[in-house]
Formats: sequence, structure tokens, C-alpha cells
Amino acid sequence: MQIGVIGASRCSAEIAGLAEAVGREIGKRDAVLICGGLGGVMESASKGAKEAGGLTVGILPGASKEEANSYIDIPIVTGLGHARNVLIAHSSDIIIAISGEHGTLSEIAIGLKLNKTIIGLKTWDIDGVIQVKTATEAVRKAIEIWEGGIPQGGMDDIGPFFSFPPFCAPAAPFPRATRRRGFTIR
Repeated sequence: MQIGVIGASRCSAEIAGLAEAVGREIGKRDAVLICGGLGGVMESASKGAKEAGGLTVGILPGASKEEANSYIDIPIVTGLGHARNVLIAHSSDIIIAISGEHGTLSEIAIGLKLNKTIIGLKTWDIDGVIQVKTATEAVRKAIEIWEGGIPQGGMDDIGPFFSFPPFCAPAAPFPRATRRRGFTIR
């Protein structure tokens, strides 16, 4: 499982602590952390994941892998600037947004457009983002959704993203499992 962690390249000590805790939870669960590879939320989450023995991937905006923070295992150089946000969203199975500014908002919007599950921790309060209060809850909910379980709080937390309306249900099973925004089509 690849969990994207998005947030600002500069953040307060409180937000850095939350990001580090999210990264640590991701690392403990043997998921891969995907991020933008720079400072702030990205660096703190990467640090937490590395300290827990996890693997980190940084999708960098510039043309040099030396731009990556010191906790990135696999730097991916794009030379795309903010357009790299599309790659982060595409590469992530589920995205956890922590605080953030307009770049984070763009990643949330791209993720929602791609039908990705977005979990928010002190971030933009917009339709389609599942808001949580703690780092542990964010990662737990991400894994529950990815594995097909219903998070605590039931279906009200996630709206229509677990099932098809009756008129859209597939007539025949797909040859292999496909995941879309928190539900599995088999």
C-alpha cells in the first residue's frame, strides 16, 4: 500500500509533530510513504516513517535528487514544479492531507478528481475529505478503507464512496480487484 502524505513545505512545530506521527504509523504498518520530498510536513512525515523502519518516496519538483530531504529513500526527480502534484496523487493509493496551503489544496483537488480517498488532519474542510483528529486515526482509517472495512462511525464518514448506486453496479466481476476511492470492485 502506498499512502501519500501532503502538506506545506513550512509548518509549525505542532503540525510537524502530527506529520511525524502519521509517518511513524505508516512505517509501523509496512506501507510506503509517498510525498513531495521537501521540507515541512513532507520531511516530518518522512522522518517518522524512517524511524519506524518504513520506505519513503519523494516526488521532487526540481531537477536534482539532492533537493530531497534526508529521510527520502527513493527520490524521483521530475523537473515539473507544482505539476508534480499530479504524480503524487496518481502514485498514492490513499492520501492523508495534513494542514497545508494552496499547494496542498491543489493535491486534494487532484486526488478527488482521480477518485482517491482523502483523509484530512487539520486541513482544508471541503466535501470529499474525511476529517480526523489524530495521526493514529488517520492511518487506521486509511488502512481500513484500503482493506475494504468500514471505519468507525460507519458509512456517514465516507458518503457514497463505498458502493455503486444500484443503476451503476457492474453486471459482471472484473478479472482482478480494482480499488477506487475506498471501495473494492471484485
